[in-house]
Amino acid sequence: MTLSGGCLCGAVRFEIRGGLSDAHACHCRLCRRQSGHFAVASDAERADFTLTETRGLTWYRSSEIAQRGFCRDCGSVLFWDDGGEAVSINLGSLDGPSGVTLTKHIFVDQKGDYYTIADGLPQFEGYDRPVEPD
Repeated sequence: MTLSGGCLCGAVRFEIRGGLSDAHACHCRLCRRQSGHFAVASDAERADFTLTETRGLTWYRSSEIAQRGFCRDCGSVLFWDDGGEAVSINLGSLDGPSGVTLTKHIFVDQKGDYYTIADGLPQFEGYDRPVEPD
């Protein structure tokens, strides 16, 4: 399986061979500020991820643990990278269907006050602290 994707203007393109992990919706302040809402991403193993066009690629170190890749020409938000074995891919940057399923919401303690999460999927404070039901 090969997936492809890129930015709005085509100045950044990539391929993923081998598929993606289940998707998560991140509601942290950083993702919301960068994307304008929450972000939905899935992980690709670093060895399966290839940048095929990089003329517009810029990285921004958004925290002590990670950097975010985006296109400096059109502003498209593309990747999140903490230097580990996988790169998180914003699913909206894919050319076609991803074949993955949204399975959880993370950093819900930081979500915006203007929406409700009501899809019944598991919710976590941070990455892995389950939210206790009210």
